[in-house]
Amino acid sequence: MKRVFIIHGWGGDSKGDWFVWLKKELGTKGFVVMAPDMPDTWHPKISEWVDKIKELVGSVDEETYFVGHSIGCQAIMRYLEQLPKNTKIGGAIFVAGWFNLTDETWDDEGYTPEIAYQWVNTPIDFDKIKLHANKFVVVNSDDDPYVPLSDTELFKNNLGAEIVMLKSKGHIAGEDGSTDLPEVLEELLKMTN
Repeated sequence: MKRVFIIHGWGGDSKGDWFVWLKKELGTKGFVVMAPDMPDTWHPKISEWVDKIKELVGSVDEETYFVGHSIGCQAIMRYLEQLPKNTKIGGAIFVAGWFNLTDETWDDEGYTPEIAYQWVNTPIDFDKIKLHANKFVVVNSDDDPYVPLSDTELFKNNLGAEIVMLKSKGHIAGEDGSTDLPEVLEELLKMTN
């Protein structure tokens, strides 16, 4: 049974952006899809988000897949980092994922350097993460106001991620007009075959 977990971003919820569309599309193809509302979305904490994913997912296998958006990508990586040895998932797709944030991020109400601090400054063990997944794909936009383009290279270099670069999609969120995301569906279907 192929399971997909969709983890939204900072300040988001499971009903926003392209999550409902993706959940519906995957459901029609026989996937079991879960898109939780993450805790304290405007003040996300690594431990709380990782614990929520652990609780939701239970035991994993190579038919377990993740799709994250923005800070949700970080939460997935930090969850994978903590999986027991010899445990593997099928793969993960990171949409508008980041390790660093641009100064423009702080222009948006609700996003502060203080909240982002632990996410940006707590080291990530990429070698551990790579042990727990068969494949990574990053879907970013060439004009994301929050994510430096150089972060895409970090995904490629540190995780061996395949890169899908979209044109003029901003942070690939509902406010940028992204209410569906066929590129993610297509990558997930390739990954799960």
